[in-house]
Amino acid sequence: FTTLEPNLGIVKLGDYDSFVLADIPGLIEGAHDGKGLGHQFLKHIERTRILLFLLDASQPDPWGDYHILVEELRQFNETLLERPAIIVFSKLDILTDQATLAALMEKSTPSPMVISSVTGEGLPVLLHKIQQILYEIDALLSD
Repeated sequence: FTTLEPNLGIVKLGDYDSFVLADIPGLIEGAHDGKGLGHQFLKHIERTRILLFLLDASQPDPWGDYHILVEELRQFNETLLERPAIIVFSKLDILTDQATLAALMEKSTPSPMVISSVTGEGLPVLLHKIQQILYEIDALLSD
């Protein structure tokens, strides 16, 4: 990978709602030990309120990739895993095998979300899910 720092973007929903989305560069196995730019990337994650695991559904073992990410977070700072999390499979547009998609969806509760960055399919639902979780966090913090 060549991304050296997170990319921040503002997501606007409707006329009044918005939130900042941080695209944290991909973590590699061993990041918790400082492999690659591991500590640098992991420190950015400590500033987030929600974890969104974006997994490439076209890869041979996207769930294996997910478990590597979770383990890296656990080894770095176990409390990160207490945050709300959303599992998202991308590249829905090229995943034509419905049996493969069904198998991916069965392995988690609640079911992961699926999106296509190319066609935009699933993105509105994902953004509203993020917004809903942020509202819930804000409500808890204001009590």
